[in-house]
Amino acid sequence: MDDNFQSPQPIRKPKNFNNPERFIEGWYWVIPSKNLFVGEVKPMTILGRKVVIYRGEDEQAVIVDAYCPHMGADLAEGKVEGNDLRCAFHHWKFNHQGVCVEIPCLEEPLPLKLKTWPTAEKYGLIWVWTGENPRQPIPFVPELEFHECESILGSRFVMNCHPHVVMINSIDVQHFYSVHQLPLDIFFEKQELSQNAIVFTKQRRSNQDNKLFKLLRPIYKNNFYSISYWYGSTFTVTVGPDLLHLYIMLAMRMLDDGKSQIQTIFLTKKRSGFSGWLVTRFVLWLTNIFIQHFIKDDAEILQTINFDLKTPIKADVSIMQLINHVERQKPLRWKTWLLARSPDAEMKANQEKWRDAMTND
Repeated sequence: MDDNFQSPQPIRKPKNFNNPERFIEGWYWVIPSKNLFVGEVKPMTILGRKVVIYRGEDEQAVIVDAYCPHMGADLAEGKVEGNDLRCAFHHWKFNHQGVCVEIPCLEEPLPLKLKTWPTAEKYGLIWVWTGENPRQPIPFVPELEFHECESILGSRFVMNCHPHVVMINSIDVQHFYSVHQLPLDIFFEKQELSQNAIVFTKQRRSNQDNKLFKLLRPIYKNNFYSISYWYGSTFTVTVGPDLLHLYIMLAMRMLDDGKSQIQTIFLTKKRSGFSGWLVTRFVLWLTNIFIQHFIKDDAEILQTINFDLKTPIKADVSIMQLINHVERQKPLRWKTWLLARSPDAEMKANQEKWRDAMTND
C-alpha cells in the first residue's frame, strides 16, 4: 500500500461481507462427530434452514431436509433402518441419497427425492456443504496440508456479531497494539490460494518488542504469524517461533439472530511414541491457553460492536483486501437455499408418467 494512501470517498457498501441475509457457498461445521451415534437421528438448524442428521450402519453421517415430502412430517421423529431413514408418520422410507425406496401402502415407491446435502467429517466435526457439489476442500492449515495431524475440539462460544467481523480481528494491526499491547509495526502479504481461500502472512517485525517478546527473543528470532480464511466462515491461525508453531482453527456459522456460533479446533503435527504423545498433549494445551488469552481480550468489544468500516486508513489495507475477497465469492440467500433441489430429468419424466396414469384412472 502506498504511503500516500487516502480513504476512498465514498465507500461502496459490501453485498456479501457482514450481510446477515447472505452467506458464502462452502463448508460449515454442524456438530461434533461424537455427538451422533449409529442409528441416531437429530434435528438441526443450519444457517436458518431446518435439517435432520443421522448416522446409518455404515457409520456415515447423512444430512437431509427436515420435512417429509409427503405431508411435511418432521423426519427427526423418524427411525434409522440400516442406512435409510423412515418417516414416523406414514412410514415412507428414504435412502442416504434421499431417494424414496418404500411406501408401505404401494407396491412401488413414487419417484420422489428428499433433498440431501454433501456431508463430510474432519477434525472431530461433521461438516455440510451448502451448495450442490463441493468445489473446494474442507478448510485446512496451509502449512499442515501434507502432514498427518492430530486435533482436538476446544471451547464453543457465541459472539454478538457477524462471523466476518470476528474474522477481521486476526489481521487488524491497529488492535494488536491498542487491545493486546503487541507490536504495531507490521504488515501482511496476501496470497489467494483459490476463489474461496486467502492467506495473510506477517512480513515485518517491530524494533520495539513488548516484555513478552523480549523474554522469548532467544527462541523467537524468526517469529511467524499467518492467517488463512475459507468461505467467509472459517479461519486458521498459525503462530510461533521456528521451534514451535501453534495451529488454531475457528469454524463459524451465523445464527438466526445474526450472531456467530464459533467452534475452536487445535491442531498439531502427529508425533510417534509415548514421548511424542506427551509433547502433542502439551502443544495442544499450550494452543488452548494462547487462544483463550486473545479471545478474552477481544470478547467485550466484539459483543457490542456495530461494524461499519466507513473510513479505512492505510493500516486497514489487509481488512479491505479480505472484504474484496469475500465479495468475489458465490453468495447464497436464505430464500434461495430454502428452495428444494429440483429432481433430475429422469425423475421428472417418471413423475409425469405417474400423474398421467392417475389421470387416466
